[in-house]
Amino acid sequence: MKKYHTPKRILLKISWEALQGAQGYGIDPKFLAEIAKKVVKLTEEKKIEVVIVVWGGNIARGSILESGGMDRSMGDYMGMLATIINGIAIGEAIKAQGKEARVMSAIPTQKVCEEFIRLRALRHLEKWRIIICVWGSGNPYFTTDSAAVLRALELHCDAIVKATKVDGVYNKDPHKFSDATRYDILSLAQALNDSLGIMDQAAIALAKDQSLPIFVCKMEDIDKIDEDDVVGTFVQ
Repeated sequence: MKKYHTPKRILLKISWEALQGAQGYGIDPKFLAEIAKKVVKLTEEKKIEVVIVVWGGNIARGSILESGGMDRSMGDYMGMLATIINGIAIGEAIKAQGKEARVMSAIPTQKVCEEFIRLRALRHLEKWRIIICVWGSGNPYFTTDSAAVLRALELHCDAIVKATKVDGVYNKDPHKFSDATRYDILSLAQALNDSLGIMDQAAIALAKDQSLPIFVCKMEDIDKIDEDDVVGTFVQ
């Protein structure tokens, strides 16, 4: 990412698949600890302010629950509740590394996390605290992709870093097709027009309208995002 620009503040979007680690379900504590170390390295050594948005799909997903007959709105609320579980886990893992973190929720949940208030979140960032945003945008039918772009814009992030299980954006699924080709650089317009699956279409459209770049890389490489040899796809 450094070969394009060095970010001062990023929004790190962590996929639910990544939290599972090798165990394939729930939250892998060992893998979570490794991720926390990398996030702390970004702030402590590389002086990059970090906002985190995490999915809840390792626990509940509205689209899957809807397919079983559940009302979509209630399924989405369950998925958003799951992001609180993941967010608290990430926050505790970061604190275990000696770094201050604040979990902030779009819906008031005072006993376990702070309410998301934009000015308060900005003050936390100015004090080099890591912010973990949970409960998505607070609304059903809006994915955590859209919530991530929204929070990145609200908090003046230079870029979104999407951490996944693959090392960038491909023209097709690299786990299924051996001839899949990875993009090094991609425009937001092409990502939107070709439906490449980086994020949902509404999120990509908002990022495009606001010229917000997205960097896609493997979860294991998030501490290398400002290095010249990092592997990933820069969507600008």
